[in-house]
Amino acid sequence: MSAGGYDYEEGLQSSIDGGISYDPSFVPDPVKSFVVHLYRHIREKNVYEIHQMYETSFHTLSDRMFKDTPWPSVEAVAQYVDNDHVFCLLYREMWYRHLYARLSPTLKQKIDSWDNYCSLFQVVLHGVVNMQLPNQWLWDMVDEFVYQFQSFCQYRAKMKSKTEQDIALLRQHDQAWNVYGVLNFLQALMEKSSIIQILQQEKEGLEQFTATDGYDYSGGSNVLKVLGYFSMVGLLRVHCLLGDYQTGLKCLLPIDISQQGVSTSVIGSHIATVYHYGFANLMLRRYVEAIREFNKILVYIYKTKQYHQKSPQYEQILKKNEQMYALLTICLSLCPQVNLVDENVNSQLREKYGEKMLRMQRSDDESFALYDELFSYACPKFITPSAPSYDEPLVNYNQDAYRLQLKLFLYEVKQQQQLSVVRTFLEVYSTISLEKLASYMEVDESTLRTILMTYKHKTHSVGADGKTISNADIDFYIDDDVIHVVEAKAPKLYGDYFLRQIVKLEAVIGDMDRVKLE
Repeated sequence: MSAGGYDYEEGLQSSIDGGISYDPSFVPDPVKSFVVHLYRHIREKNVYEIHQMYETSFHTLSDRMFKDTPWPSVEAVAQYVDNDHVFCLLYREMWYRHLYARLSPTLKQKIDSWDNYCSLFQVVLHGVVNMQLPNQWLWDMVDEFVYQFQSFCQYRAKMKSKTEQDIALLRQHDQAWNVYGVLNFLQALMEKSSIIQILQQEKEGLEQFTATDGYDYSGGSNVLKVLGYFSMVGLLRVHCLLGDYQTGLKCLLPIDISQQGVSTSVIGSHIATVYHYGFANLMLRRYVEAIREFNKILVYIYKTKQYHQKSPQYEQILKKNEQMYALLTICLSLCPQVNLVDENVNSQLREKYGEKMLRMQRSDDESFALYDELFSYACPKFITPSAPSYDEPLVNYNQDAYRLQLKLFLYEVKQQQQLSVVRTFLEVYSTISLEKLASYMEVDESTLRTILMTYKHKTHSVGADGKTISNADIDFYIDDDVIHVVEAKAPKLYGDYFLRQIVKLEAVIGDMDRVKLE
């Protein structure tokens, strides 16, 4: 009998109609059935059934029975699963995730959730975990772990609304969601899993990790390996939240995001990886790399989003899709390389932000305000990880990290906008003397040389391998006081054009075939 076939309807109506207040010790029959079957499938390593129950049954029960209340407590369901310690940790992880998604957890619950993650990850790192869990669940664990850390930092930074009891609890549990603890767990999962060595051996043909989507078909467990893999994405995300983009990208180096891999097998992981990777590159002025990756993921979402409409992650997919269009708009305004963008993405981009992109090309306050607006909409929710001083007057500092990153970004934009005049002239001329360009720009030659050096600096950045990479579609060199312009011309790709025409022709032939001739 498949997981989707269990009769969860039985007992549902009476539970709903009863109108009784939430009792954590009451376990309705559908929940008993759910935990008993889930426990059995985990023991039998039946990944397909676990996935069906986790992705479908859990959300169905949550929608119908626990829309505004938590699930039954772990103590109440433990008796139905032989009081299994690991299963109870997994159940509690889902319990807190549901609480965060549907309700507002109390400070005590936020701290208890941290303790549960500590216990769960300690078991994975130091115990014997002989399970196979779906990649979706393992990704959700890492994703939720980072999300709850971010949420806690934001909550703690809003000091004005804190009661004396809240402050006493924060003082008492000062290690809860500590930034070093979060980073240490992610780092430990990555190192203990030996995932970097596994991915290296796979390149040499000695391992099969990607080919099996990380699952172990020889009777072993995939939990540590896949958690270690997703922890690299988690580390990228944490470092982006902290504003340390260089370190974040270093953490992701073992994963080749240009290739299909385990990160692309889970849509949430795929999108989160590219979103943070692209944003980090944008902040490091590696615009071309950011444009390439944003373009690829936006094409992917454009082609596949209809298949995820019933997924619990659908709303998040659409939100990240819109944010990445905003980030792509910023990249293309600072580095106008539209030739790197797919026709479908370009069409969507013109529809969403065409007018704004034109206004962003200008060097005035309005264009500056548009950069501010798009960045604020699309950036991650930056955090200040340090605890406040509880003895000083209580002030809110939850916006401080965001304001700092916005300030740094807008400072960069301001510098780049001053170079747009130079770019305009370089587009027009193939050669021009320094003297002539200086007179056009109404500056002296010495100032012009400084401006041109700034242009060179701002259109080049240092890649992950330490080499200098160019983001310029128009470059130049100076020989004997004459500027020689070099325009980067992308090779023409005819394949897409012919494919589109073939599809159109086939549609026309199909229409003609349907016409009945008398």
